Amino acid sequence: QVQLVESGGGLVQPGGSLRLSCAASGSIFSINSMVWYRQAPGKERELVAVITRGGSTIYADSVKGRFTISRDNAKNTGSLQMNSLKPEDAAVYYCKAVIVTSYRSTAIDCWGKGTLVTVSS
Repeated sequence: QVQLVESGGGLVQPGGSLRLSCAASGSIFSINSMVWYRQAPGKERELVAVITRGGSTIYADSVKGRFTISRDNAKNTGSLQMNSLKPEDAAVYYCKAVIVTSYRSTAIDCWGKGTLVTVSS
């Protein structure tokens, strides 16, 4: 069994910064991609950033230049550094990891429960 736990959300003023973390635990052989999504009230969940095991990254246009995704393969953790936050960045942020639980097993998608980011003055 694998668990994914996000942390680091909170209230921040426009222009401020937050760093979200995502920690995977349990039966983990390897983690392929790690992905951050967000969902604002009344809106669909949207992809924010992706990082592959090798460190390649993809960002949504709305966060390019402001957010930075990273990971520590040795610790099975990921992070999302969010700078220059805007009110429209407010949402519940979810971490997803594509995890291989054992040698030769199929990769599975594991989701955290989310962490709330509020951007308001």
